[in-house]
Amino acid sequence: MPQLTVCKLSDLPPGGVVVATIGNKDVAVFRHDGGLHAIDDCCPHAGASLAGGHVEDGVVTCPWHAWRFRLCDGAWADNPKVKTGCYPVTVVDDEVRVDVPNGG
Repeated sequence: MPQLTVCKLSDLPPGGVVVATIGNKDVAVFRHDGGLHAIDDCCPHAGASLAGGHVEDGVVTCPWHAWRFRLCDGAWADNPKVKTGCYPVTVVDDEVRVDVPNGG
């Protein structure tokens, strides 16, 4: 799978989030509890930006209607059958890279 560099690790502080456009969608990359997680930035419920939500215990809460999504797999915390896209993240040197499905 091709990778897209979304930012420098040094520009993404612990607890921070960055949004990158990959293909035709926005992906939010969260730095949380020492890890990096990438999920679709658009809440599947009503389209809010998940990057603007509150993150606690590995779960981001949508700022509009409080839907909660796990950062580790994109699953809705209250009904794991509902998911948003989730993508592998790697760091090469200081570059944060997201695996791009189907070339983006």
